[in-house]
Amino acid sequence: MQKILTGLCAFVFLALSACNNDEKAVPAQSATGIGDTALIDHHPAWIEQGNIYEVNTRQYTPEGTFKAFAKNLDRLKDMGVQTLWFMPINPISVKDRKGKLGSYYAVSNYTAINPEYGTMDDWKDLVKEAHSKGFKVIIDWVPNHTGADHPWLTTHPDFYVQDSVTHQAASPYDWSDTRKLNYKNPQLVDSMIADMKFWIRESDIDGFRCDVATDVPKEFWSKCIAELKKEKNIFMLAESNAAWVHEAGFDASYPWDAFQVMKLIASGKRPATALDTVLRHVDSTFTPNAIRMYFTSNHDENSWNLADWKTMPGAEHAPFAVLTQTIARSVPLIYSGQEEPFLDSLHFFYKDTITFAKFQRAPFYRILLNLRKNNPALAANASFRKLRTGNDAALYAYEREKDGNRILVILNLSKTQQQLTWKDQPSAKEWNNIFLGNKEPVDAGFGIEPWGYVVYELRK
Repeated sequence: MQKILTGLCAFVFLALSACNNDEKAVPAQSATGIGDTALIDHHPAWIEQGNIYEVNTRQYTPEGTFKAFAKNLDRLKDMGVQTLWFMPINPISVKDRKGKLGSYYAVSNYTAINPEYGTMDDWKDLVKEAHSKGFKVIIDWVPNHTGADHPWLTTHPDFYVQDSVTHQAASPYDWSDTRKLNYKNPQLVDSMIADMKFWIRESDIDGFRCDVATDVPKEFWSKCIAELKKEKNIFMLAESNAAWVHEAGFDASYPWDAFQVMKLIASGKRPATALDTVLRHVDSTFTPNAIRMYFTSNHDENSWNLADWKTMPGAEHAPFAVLTQTIARSVPLIYSGQEEPFLDSLHFFYKDTITFAKFQRAPFYRILLNLRKNNPALAANASFRKLRTGNDAALYAYEREKDGNRILVILNLSKTQQQLTWKDQPSAKEWNNIFLGNKEPVDAGFGIEPWGYVVYELRK
């Protein structure tokens, strides 16, 4: 569930103003030393070169069940998917429900399964099968609010923030189908942590994606994450662009600012160098161990803003997808249907099944996902070096390196043909082209088509 934060909007405005006034590139080596400082060693090791695939169970198959989704595991494994993020699997409240099926994020019971998806045994079977095939599994968690008929509203009304006029549980924002929880209540804190532990103990999940994480106090997350990681070294993803979530123990967060800038570049409203401001902000503000989950779409952006098929409507998508897979500190996200690609938005409150048939992007994603898995230069803690070109307004080039393994990425983030020339030469003259499978010289430059991309590697 997405909420536009005033602070984020202010940052994006300032960042874009800075880009508009003076489009200067990031220095060749980051001032805070992305390449010099190893990440603090608390992340699960598997996420460092991992990836995330968001599963919208309701819309994934005509049946909309765990059992029906399970038939796709082998296909997703072949594509290179590692971590499956399941949107909320809990029952949805009936009271004040929006639409026919309601919001996935109006939870009526934190320790039960949405019967539309199957049973608890179906869920446990799916997790076991996914684990047996090498996947990791994380679930969406909604800690800020419950649905409007959660039992706590009757048994523990003090678990909720009270409206000052009605003296009833308050709804946050315009989410009238939900009620806001009160984290000043220590019993609520303990109950929430206990319910999260339930899923680790009962179904052996590998982590949580936490909805609107910054609407829940930092003190809660510090206590909660420390306790959860005693159960298992789980992966914690915050739906937040705030730096403090990493201080509270989250492994990864959302780079909403980067996504907004990518959309502006795709529409021709900003040059490629606009990305530099975003990277500098992360470098100067976030802890050295912060991982950012880069994306070109997700359930919010697809349902409400028509991503990626309208925000990056054609050839524009590919170079930005490459960027999400290869940029510094990243773990990339692919949303349900992007591999098709499914060129429509999915309704939030109704059944709206994805049509799978051609899987046209699957080979593209397979190459990138397997590159991440096999080349340490794409680990979250690998170094990053921006390379200046003859036209940085259109071309975005960088190298990443770890333990002698290297990646070179060149993106044409414009609608016109570009001739690549170098101001900063790459570290080698010849590289292996991962999409063509051949060795190529790069030192003299070459032409690159509109919205083109080239990814090279050198292995130790």
